[in-house]
Amino acid sequence: MTATHPIAASVAALMPRARTELAELVAFQSVADPARFPRSECEAAANWCADALRAEGFEDVALLDTPDGTQSVYGFLPGPEGAPTVLLYAHYDVQPPLGVDEWVSPPFELTERDGRWYGRGAADCKGGFLMHLLALRALKENGGVPVSVKVVVEGSEEQATGGLERYAEAHPDLLAADTVVIGDTGNFRVGLPTVTATLRGMTMLRVTLDTLEGNLHSGQFGGAAPDALAAMIHLLASLRDADGSTTVDGLTADGTWDGLQYPEEEFRGDAKVRDGVGLIGDGTVADRIWARPAVTVVGIDCPPVVGATPSLQASARAQISLRVPPGQDAAGATKLLTAHLHAHAPWGARVTVEQVGQGQPFKADTSSPAYTSMADAMRVAYPGEEMQVSGMGGSIPLCNTLASLHPRAEILLIGLSEPEAQIHAVNESVSPEELERLSVAEALFLLNYASAKTV
Repeated sequence: MTATHPIAASVAALMPRARTELAELVAFQSVADPARFPRSECEAAANWCADALRAEGFEDVALLDTPDGTQSVYGFLPGPEGAPTVLLYAHYDVQPPLGVDEWVSPPFELTERDGRWYGRGAADCKGGFLMHLLALRALKENGGVPVSVKVVVEGSEEQATGGLERYAEAHPDLLAADTVVIGDTGNFRVGLPTVTATLRGMTMLRVTLDTLEGNLHSGQFGGAAPDALAAMIHLLASLRDADGSTTVDGLTADGTWDGLQYPEEEFRGDAKVRDGVGLIGDGTVADRIWARPAVTVVGIDCPPVVGATPSLQASARAQISLRVPPGQDAAGATKLLTAHLHAHAPWGARVTVEQVGQGQPFKADTSSPAYTSMADAMRVAYPGEEMQVSGMGGSIPLCNTLASLHPRAEILLIGLSEPEAQIHAVNESVSPEELERLSVAEALFLLNYASAKTV
């Protein structure tokens, strides 16, 4: 980074404070699942974010009670008269830690190791909120924030329950802005500045199969009585063909990606695929993860191996995630997946399908003035590198809601979730260098955008 640039120098000086604050924020076990984690942890994280905004001079700071029972944080920082308004987005809720024993260091304790900061939410997306704070603080030290800023920090993004989307629909003016910076994606690789142009949407279904009135002895009845767990295995296998491609009846799965490509060997390394194990699907890696639907069985209710008895199971349940690429409708994909599950359940098993969550895919207009301003900013924050444009397989449902409510708003997606961050997995981490450089890029973007945009 060009340390002589005053914005870069300011951010560098602010990094020790940012580490302390990120450690405080990571310490909250803010998983928005009250069945497994105390609601008080999310409330404490929300209040921490609200206090941070107040300390930076934000007005109208509020905890928004969203329809899904969670809280999002909002604040407004007025800028110069006539300046454009920029909405900065992050979320404070996080994924569950998964196997706590598999973490090298405690998941809710920010720990520095090998030049990275480890902890659940460090990259996804508590670090994104710190990125916004760093950018604004650096601007204040160098003449002031040149735009009006709205910040919203969501409280249930990881659960895909739609609370903030419904709140925005009911209060459309609250999040109105000329441009939106979503701080919840990431660079294609550490050190390569990247904006995300597309997001796959998502639908989450829970399917239950019932075959018997109660469990049976496998020796007495096995071979003739329909086993619900075997039926579930059969049903789930119908969602992929022999090469692993997703096969949902009626769902198109042949899209192509024409932009930045993802070399297969790099992907194997990033995904930590074991030697001798092949990738699934066909087409390029970019086709498969950015331009095509992908089904994943994310959970199955069944007896554990330890303590298992020789029984036929009367009922089985699974949760299925289907990622939906731009150009396809998530609601339509939900209907197709539901019909597929009913059609392919074997032996007349009784099928119950429950929708758990849903979000539409998103595609940004990368020709907008905001992208030009960001490209110029990233060129300074990452000397010698040009901004790249990639897709992302994940979902951020709020993007479509904002695009629908405010079709003239420009939406950019940046963030800290590069491959080494291992978001949603054990040992999630953030690169402090990426946090620093992206904070510089965001600050410079706001300066560039204020100069380029007239309202």
